Amino acid sequence: MEIEIWSDVVCPWCYIGKRRLEKALDGFEHDVTVTWRSFQLDPGAPTVPVETVAQALGRKYGGGEAAGRQMIDRVEAAAAEEGMLWRHHQSQRVGTVDAHRLLHLALHDGGPKLQGELKERLFAAYFAEAANVADHEVLRGLAAEVGLDAARVDEVLASSEYLDEVYADQQQAGAYGATGVPFYVIEKRYGVAGAQPAEALRQVLDRAWTDLHPTLTIVDGDNACGPDGCAI
Repeated sequence: MEIEIWSDVVCPWCYIGKRRLEKALDGFEHDVTVTWRSFQLDPGAPTVPVETVAQALGRKYGGGEAAGRQMIDRVEAAAAEEGMLWRHHQSQRVGTVDAHRLLHLALHDGGPKLQGELKERLFAAYFAEAANVADHEVLRGLAAEVGLDAARVDEVLASSEYLDEVYADQQQAGAYGATGVPFYVIEKRYGVAGAQPAEALRQVLDRAWTDLHPTLTIVDGDNACGPDGCAI
């Protein structure tokens, strides 16, 4: 079964949704491939941070930094329920296009497994370590930790390679009708919006598998032949 997930590495509900999906997949008896797709929540965010996320939220929605911190408190509480301790109050508002380009590199060079490892590392760096995931030195370090080739990472970061793929992912999200993330697409037939609870995600997975692999219902009849002869 293929699951594609549109998300951004600075999206708190995307990280929470990742943990919930992992719980939903725990004990799921069928093979699943997870591919991460690009979605930029804030394409205009700078590479060099000028404000924290709390400050940005307070400016955007009103109430100043204190209001922004209250929003972060709520999402950090949800993360704690999934076993994650964050430093999101210290997270900076930064762009993510280069992080997404490296995720495409990881998918191309190492497949979904390596891409998933880089995705987890980017999430942890941003939310648990308050790292600047737009900074190329930070990105090089994270990519090296999961085993990406350093020379290829440098080539990608020094160019616009995989930018078209990032934009294509975002266009596909729009075509699916996704207005926010996380957004899950199962076998290109079932869409799930938002960081649904693990139980809800498991129900969708079970339904998708059953719909895609229906069992044969047999209606018994009398007029048939078998190894022991024919019924007359």
